[in-house]
Amino acid sequence: MRLVIARCSVDYAGKLTAHLPMAPRLVLIKSDGSVSVHADDRAYKPLNWMNPPCTLREEPIEENGAVARWTVTHGKSGERLILTIEEFLHDSSHELGLDPGLQKDGVEAHLQELLAEHITTLGDGWTLIRREYPTAIGPVDILCRDHGSATVAVEIKRRGEIDGVEQLTRYLELLNRDPHLAPVRGVFAAQEIKPQARVLATDRGIDCVTLDYDALRGIEHEGTLF
Repeated sequence: MRLVIARCSVDYAGKLTAHLPMAPRLVLIKSDGSVSVHADDRAYKPLNWMNPPCTLREEPIEENGAVARWTVTHGKSGERLILTIEEFLHDSSHELGLDPGLQKDGVEAHLQELLAEHITTLGDGWTLIRREYPTAIGPVDILCRDHGSATVAVEIKRRGEIDGVEQLTRYLELLNRDPHLAPVRGVFAAQEIKPQARVLATDRGIDCVTLDYDALRGIEHEGTLF
């Protein structure tokens, strides 16, 4: 990962346009090619970003006080994120290595274990490929195949919110680049799914499943999930 703190302006050029005026900002360039621009607030949310696949071109310039221009171009859409830099305050790179992934709480971990063991509760004829399927950005909770042998990625949460849908979306973008798996669709499974998360999931073609944890724990005795 490369961390750059610079005084810069940011312009997004694509289907929509956006402009961030000149100010000190943190720029993250990750190993997957993604570039995101952050302020010193908003928690983890960037001010603007470009998801992979994309390329970064760095050019030195001398123009209206600027010393460099960075152009991030999306490999498919051609949309661009343009950073005009007046001053570099910090520039460092760090090798983080393989991330072990998020450690689930007891309920989420048990839900994952039960669903993997009884994957046909999501549909007749479904088969498990693997739990904790590894990717470059973390493990997918469950990777399986539906009755038609199509690949399905399942993200499990105790409380289903927009962040979980975004996480599954990133997994799907990555998994669909693998010709041995594509096309891959998603299932967002949680004990409770917030309305906003359900709307976003539906808009992105992701199915939502509401889980009854107590019923699922008794599946060996009751034979039902929902």
